[in-house]
Amino acid sequence: MVSKTCSWIVVAPVLLHFALAADKYIQDSDRFPGWKGELPHMKHGQPGEPDTVELAFGEHGKDKWTGEVVELSWQPRAFLFKKFMTDEECEHVIAKAKPSMTKSSVVDNETGKSMDSTVRTSTGTFFARGQDEVLAAVEKRIAQVSHIPEENGEGMQVLHYVNGQKYEPHHDYFHDTVNPQKSNGGQRVATMLMYLTTVEEGGETVFPNSAEKVEGEQWSECARRGLAVKTQKGDALLFFSLKPDGDVDPSSLHGSCATTKGEKWSATKWMHVGPFGLSAAAQKAKWGDCIDGDDRCGEWSALGECTKNPGYMLTTCRKSCNACKAKKAISS
Repeated sequence: MVSKTCSWIVVAPVLLHFALAADKYIQDSDRFPGWKGELPHMKHGQPGEPDTVELAFGEHGKDKWTGEVVELSWQPRAFLFKKFMTDEECEHVIAKAKPSMTKSSVVDNETGKSMDSTVRTSTGTFFARGQDEVLAAVEKRIAQVSHIPEENGEGMQVLHYVNGQKYEPHHDYFHDTVNPQKSNGGQRVATMLMYLTTVEEGGETVFPNSAEKVEGEQWSECARRGLAVKTQKGDALLFFSLKPDGDVDPSSLHGSCATTKGEKWSATKWMHVGPFGLSAAAQKAKWGDCIDGDDRCGEWSALGECTKNPGYMLTTCRKSCNACKAKKAISS
């Protein structure tokens, strides 16, 4: 696998380009933060060492995660976050998922509805966003490192593969006309795939349309079809389904190779261009007048613009800058 440890200054263009997916153009370049590639909490390593990033997570945000980010590919845009989840978090998610696991389904390209299919032979379950403190902490961490607001994410999906189970190559972006509507948050822009176990043989995530391809006997025949990632407990794979200009990216085609020895548990977080699952009326009920006036406020806030550019941000991005409080809690 052709990869290298990258600094957050390298990842910055990916995060910067995400904002373009929402609109495909910048309305006011003078107000667009992060254009120099600056990122919050970046810690520069010694010569020859990777830069890392520190983010609060865990109980009340007291803990710090200092993570290593590995640049995997730019076609598709894919990055590996090493030890993104703790062993305890992985085990908690698995234990919480086990009682409700059912046969996995896929989305029908014509109707947008779920259906059974032989291309996906795993079992799975879904959680609501923020269903418990552990899930909420992980979701917050995903939003922090991806710079995609929490409300743009779907509920987390947990999958289990064993005894040769697999998921044939597919795209996470929608092909139908129902799911990507603005009322549903628009198209899926990115996916965070978290590995909850280390698989003994097989189970790799493979990108058959990628520019890179892995080689060597340590990879399954399936994995050698393209760029591939081995499942290591606690690691997380972030890849983008849309190009920087907002068009869908065919090179994001990916699948789960057959798990031939051991078992594979994974958790998936799909993220949309806009808020997912809360209608404008529901957002109004939750936040009142405390709203964001621009879809990119979440990214700007993560880049530190609330303090760097308060005149604009505290007026336009009151919600993302925590300039007011929610009127009441609404489950989602």
